[in-house]
Amino acid sequence: MSVLRSVREGKRKTKVLREADAIGFEQFAEMQVDSKVELIRALIPLGLMHVQELLDTEVAALAGERYARKGGDQKIYRHGGNPGSVRIAGQRHPVVVPRLRNEEGEVALPSWNALSGMGVIDNQLFKRVLYGISCRNYEEAAGAIPGAIGLSSSTVSRNFIKASATKLRTFQDRDLSNEDIVALFLDGKTFAKATMVVALGVTITGEKKFLGFVETATENQAVLTPFLRSLVDRGLCVSQGLLVVLDGAKGMISAAKKAFGDKALIQRCQWHKRENVVSYLPKNQQKLWRWRLQHAYERPTQNEARSALMRLIGELDEQNQSAASSLKEGLEETLALHRLGIYGVLGRSLKTTNCLESVNSQVEDRCSKIDNWKSSNQRQRWLAAALMDIEPRLHRIKGYRHLSMLREALMRELKIEQNSPTAEEVA
Repeated sequence: MSVLRSVREGKRKTKVLREADAIGFEQFAEMQVDSKVELIRALIPLGLMHVQELLDTEVAALAGERYARKGGDQKIYRHGGNPGSVRIAGQRHPVVVPRLRNEEGEVALPSWNALSGMGVIDNQLFKRVLYGISCRNYEEAAGAIPGAIGLSSSTVSRNFIKASATKLRTFQDRDLSNEDIVALFLDGKTFAKATMVVALGVTITGEKKFLGFVETATENQAVLTPFLRSLVDRGLCVSQGLLVVLDGAKGMISAAKKAFGDKALIQRCQWHKRENVVSYLPKNQQKLWRWRLQHAYERPTQNEARSALMRLIGELDEQNQSAASSLKEGLEETLALHRLGIYGVLGRSLKTTNCLESVNSQVEDRCSKIDNWKSSNQRQRWLAAALMDIEPRLHRIKGYRHLSMLREALMRELKIEQNSPTAEEVA
């Protein structure tokens, strides 16, 4: 029974791989040196079997056959060999490097320069470090065939720093003009004593895109306002309205209003509001009040939800005025989706900052092994590397087919004319 048939009949999810591509020795012989080098890098251990052959073939082409007692056209002759190593799949492997000389001195082998050079940062090494192998343990933890020369912790560290710095530059320079963003999530992630505020955009088709982050001690307006404006400078289009979902930090709310003006509507996270309210209550009452607050927010219309919440405020006012004041503060901003009339179709995805809370958890998985954050550059490199690794794995938000309704509701609520330029037209 074939693998494919067993998958269908047994209803088991099994990956069926296509046949591997293969090349013959004739095709290999016809390849250019650069192509051979790339192929050798990819084939282990078969690649190691051909490294010496590639070097010997090049020596014969330059210096003639061994023991011919006559050099090639350029009067190049053999001059022994030196120990060397080639870097394949994140580790170095020992080889003997032939030496050539002519009247002017040493003659370099072009293929050896390609094989021995570091070239592009090894993506496998980068992934291993990002996913949890510390630099100091890389030599023991990284898989290698017998006889491989393990990379030292300093070499791994330098390579990762270089690769993550490239990720950071790419992340910070990304053009946003081609992204039609309809909703924006803002939330902070703590790195030691610093806070990284991450901006996650949701496109009109439901994809999630990281727009940027800023490092700050606290979520204050003075830092966040220029950060949000920088997103606009990089191409973020807000001319058709933007729903900004964030927690209850006043500095973050003020920054969003100041940066986006009358083109943004604030949706405060209902989960944060609920937890802030119950934190004032005795522990034996918190579970009940969580349920009651959640039940009130689940009412389908703005009037019904507001009426239910106002009744709870009246009850809390007699029991705990601090809890009542907490619920009353910013109440209308927690009902923005109700006001737009789309809570029923998009409330599950946009009523809280859970999208970013989930991302923060994934960032923590990648960065938790760092015991001592030494510098701002280190924090930003690791965060950028983690976010760019996470982004392709993010799913579209639930209810994404209704995001066009959100766009229309925002334009009505914010009184934006229908003929306002789109993101593509602005770009």
